[in-house]
Amino acid sequence: LQLAESGGGLVQSGGSLNLSCVDSGHTLRYYAVGWFRQAPGKEREAVSCINNSDYDGQTYYTESVKGRFTISRDNAKNTAFLQMNSLKPEDTAVYSCAAAPYCGGNWKSREYRDWGQGTQVTVSS
Repeated sequence: LQLAESGGGLVQSGGSLNLSCVDSGHTLRYYAVGWFRQAPGKEREAVSCINNSDYDGQTYYTESVKGRFTISRDNAKNTAFLQMNSLKPEDTAVYSCAAAPYCGGNWKSREYRDWGQGTQVTVSS
Protein backbone atom coordinates (compact mmCIF):
# COMPACT_ATOMS: atom_id res chain seq x y z
CA LEU A 1 0.00 0.00 0.00
CA GLN A 2 1.15 3.50 -0.85
CA LEU A 3 -1.52 5.95 0.17
CA ALA A 4 -1.73 9.60 -0.81
CA GLU A 5 -4.45 12.07 0.09
CA SER A 6 -5.65 15.04 -1.92
CA GLY A 7 -8.59 17.38 -2.13
CA GLY A 8 -8.01 19.56 0.89
CA GLY A 9 -8.18 23.32 0.80
CA LEU A 10 -9.69 26.46 2.22
CA VAL A 11 -13.47 26.64 2.32
CA GLN A 12 -16.03 28.82 4.05
CA SER A 13 -18.24 27.49 6.81
CA GLY A 14 -21.09 25.53 5.28
CA GLY A 15 -19.04 24.59 2.24
CA SER A 16 -17.97 21.20 0.93
CA LEU A 17 -14.81 19.32 0.05
CA ASN A 18 -14.23 15.85 -1.32
CA LEU A 19 -11.03 14.19 -0.13
CA SER A 20 -9.40 11.35 -2.03
CA CYS A 21 -7.10 8.60 -0.78
CA VAL A 22 -5.32 6.89 -3.66
CA ASP A 23 -3.27 3.71 -3.40
CA SER A 24 -0.52 3.63 -5.99
CA GLY A 25 0.19 0.05 -4.96
CA HIS A 26 -3.17 -1.08 -6.36
CA THR A 27 -4.09 -3.27 -3.38
CA LEU A 28 -6.50 -0.97 -1.54
CA ARG A 29 -9.49 -3.10 -2.52
CA TYR A 30 -8.40 -5.76 -0.01
CA TYR A 31 -8.36 -3.40 2.96
CA ALA A 32 -10.62 -1.27 5.07
CA VAL A 33 -9.80 2.43 4.86
CA GLY A 34 -9.93 4.84 7.74
CA TRP A 35 -9.94 8.62 7.64
CA PHE A 36 -8.39 10.57 10.52
CA ARG A 37 -7.79 14.20 11.35
CA GLN A 38 -5.48 16.12 13.61
CA ALA A 39 -5.94 19.75 14.51
CA PRO A 40 -3.08 21.85 15.90
CA GLY A 41 -2.45 21.06 19.54
CA LYS A 42 -4.95 18.19 19.55
CA GLU A 43 -4.68 14.42 19.38
CA ARG A 44 -5.44 12.58 16.17
CA GLU A 45 -9.14 11.75 15.86
CA ALA A 46 -10.72 8.88 13.94
CA VAL A 47 -13.32 10.29 11.58
CA SER A 48 -14.65 7.44 9.47
CA CYS A 49 -13.95 3.93 8.24
CA ILE A 50 -15.18 1.74 5.40
CA ASN A 51 -14.77 -2.02 5.09
CA ASN A 52 -13.61 -3.52 1.83
CA SER A 53 -16.40 -4.41 -0.52
CA ASP A 54 -15.77 -8.16 -0.34
CA TYR A 55 -16.15 -8.06 3.45
CA ASP A 56 -19.37 -6.09 3.83
CA GLY A 57 -18.60 -2.52 2.80
CA GLN A 58 -19.98 -1.25 6.10
CA THR A 59 -19.24 2.33 7.05
CA TYR A 60 -18.55 3.95 10.41
CA TYR A 61 -18.51 7.59 11.50
CA THR A 62 -17.56 9.51 14.57
CA GLU A 63 -20.58 11.24 16.07
CA SER A 64 -19.55 14.80 15.21
CA VAL A 65 -19.56 14.15 11.45
CA LYS A 66 -22.60 11.91 11.10
CA GLY A 67 -25.01 13.30 8.54
CA ARG A 68 -22.37 15.65 7.13
CA PHE A 69 -19.55 13.37 5.93
CA THR A 70 -19.83 10.37 3.62
CA ILE A 71 -17.11 7.79 3.12
CA SER A 72 -17.02 5.74 -0.06
CA ARG A 73 -14.62 3.82 -2.24
CA ASP A 74 -14.03 3.00 -5.90
CA ASN A 75 -11.99 -0.18 -6.08
CA ALA A 76 -11.47 0.15 -9.83
CA LYS A 77 -9.65 3.41 -9.13
CA ASN A 78 -7.89 2.16 -5.98
CA THR A 79 -9.37 5.17 -4.23
CA ALA A 80 -11.37 5.96 -1.12
CA PHE A 81 -13.23 9.22 -0.69
CA LEU A 82 -14.46 11.39 2.13
CA GLN A 83 -17.20 13.76 1.00
CA MET A 84 -17.48 16.53 3.56
CA ASN A 85 -20.53 18.78 3.53
CA SER A 86 -21.75 21.51 5.87
CA LEU A 87 -18.21 22.08 7.02
CA LYS A 88 -17.60 23.89 10.27
CA PRO A 89 -14.53 25.74 11.57
CA GLU A 90 -14.00 22.90 14.07
CA ASP A 91 -13.45 20.54 11.12
CA THR A 92 -10.19 22.35 10.39
CA ALA A 93 -7.36 19.81 10.57
CA VAL A 94 -4.91 17.75 8.58
CA TYR A 95 -6.83 14.76 7.22
CA SER A 96 -5.06 11.47 6.64
CA CYS A 97 -6.06 8.02 5.45
CA ALA A 98 -4.71 4.63 6.46
CA ALA A 99 -5.54 0.96 5.96
CA ALA A 100 -6.60 -1.89 8.22
CA PRO A 101 -7.82 -5.46 7.68
CA TYR A 102 -11.34 -4.34 8.64
CA CYS A 103 -13.08 -1.60 10.64
CA GLY A 104 -15.21 -3.43 13.21
CA GLY A 105 -16.77 -2.16 16.39
CA ASN A 106 -13.45 -0.86 17.73
CA TRP A 107 -12.54 0.87 14.48
CA LYS A 108 -11.38 4.00 16.24
CA SER A 109 -8.68 2.22 18.21
CA ARG A 110 -7.73 -0.41 15.65
CA GLU A 111 -4.16 -0.45 14.38
CA TYR A 112 -3.89 1.12 10.93
CA ARG A 113 -0.99 1.00 8.51
CA ASP A 114 0.52 2.77 5.53
CA TRP A 115 -0.52 6.27 6.48
CA GLY A 116 -0.64 8.94 3.82
CA GLN A 117 1.06 12.30 4.27
CA GLY A 118 -2.20 14.14 4.90
CA THR A 119 -4.07 17.00 3.29
CA GLN A 120 -4.92 20.27 5.01
CA VAL A 121 -8.55 21.27 5.41
CA THR A 122 -9.23 24.79 6.63
CA VAL A 123 -12.76 26.03 7.26
CA SER A 124 -13.18 29.74 7.77
CA SER A 125 -16.04 31.21 9.77
